[in-house]
Amino acid sequence: MHDGQNLFDDKTSYVGEWHVDETLDSISAQVIVVGIEHGGEQRTKELTPFKNEKYVGGEADQYIEFIVNTLKPKIDKNYRTKSNAKNTAIFGSSLGGLVSFYATLKYPKVFGKAGLFSPSFWFSKEIYAFAEKTPKITSKIYFLSGDSESDDMVSDMEKMYKIITTKRCDCLNLSKKVIVEGGKHNEKLWSTHFLNAYLWLF
Repeated sequence: MHDGQNLFDDKTSYVGEWHVDETLDSISAQVIVVGIEHGGEQRTKELTPFKNEKYVGGEADQYIEFIVNTLKPKIDKNYRTKSNAKNTAIFGSSLGGLVSFYATLKYPKVFGKAGLFSPSFWFSKEIYAFAEKTPKITSKIYFLSGDSESDDMVSDMEKMYKIITTKRCDCLNLSKKVIVEGGKHNEKLWSTHFLNAYLWLF
């Protein structure tokens, strides 16, 4: 999970935490969560696969390669994991949702599941072209956004959801789309719906 500062502790969070640990403890979940802290001013570079004319960015390949080639192997070596793609999810909100989606397309044999909360597909139209060019999308993906976020958040998500569904049968139950009435772009939305996403994915 990205933006590790916001997942477990109000003291380290930007504007509130996700309560990930308490939520998973409440259902006695047998899961390991690795929260990766963003690099502050480097966050936009880390979490965006393609550049934006105004905000630049576009260095996510290095970040994902670190996860795939350094971080995940270390976790698998030192903890009792089920290391295959079926048991490995990548999860985030906003730019974290964007980079999680990109990671599933680029490394489907590593990330078999993804949670995309309020994914920032607006950052670059290239993400749509990349998805369309991907011949087969196999990961299980949970999409969520609130209808009181930015004007285009829901429509952008629905556009990507449509691309995904044209590449695989609905009968496989690999995609789920949730639009929250009154939901805003914040930790309250993401925290409230984390459990449902986790249960659906796993």
